Amino acid sequence: MTIFIKYLYGDYGDKEAPSGGGSQGSTTREWPLWEVFIRSRQGLDHKHVGSLHAVDAQMAIENARDVYTRRQEGVSIWVVESKNIHASNPDEAESFYEPANDKVYRHPTFYDLPDEVGHM
Repeated sequence: MTIFIKYLYGDYGDKEAPSGGGSQGSTTREWPLWEVFIRSRQGLDHKHVGSLHAVDAQMAIENARDVYTRRQEGVSIWVVESKNIHASNPDEAESFYEPANDKVYRHPTFYDLPDEVGHM
């Protein structure tokens, strides 16, 4: 039988509460870092708005709602644990994107457009 426990803001679950003595000698573990993405009422895409610490995804969504959508400007919230985000290296961009340069069908520069076609 699986038991689900909902953590609320201020609850520590199986992690120890932070001591007032700072990080020296502290046995506490940090909550995971979550990246927050919000889709605004006018937008079609989610934009990164910040980061926060939370025990789990549900707590991250609730905290993101409280922190980043106080004026009800968002219609959708995504949270992703930071450790699950992987990115390409900007220093290797030239070699990473080079294979796209030899695919001429992606660059429609060889098409002849009729004069009737305006702003293309």
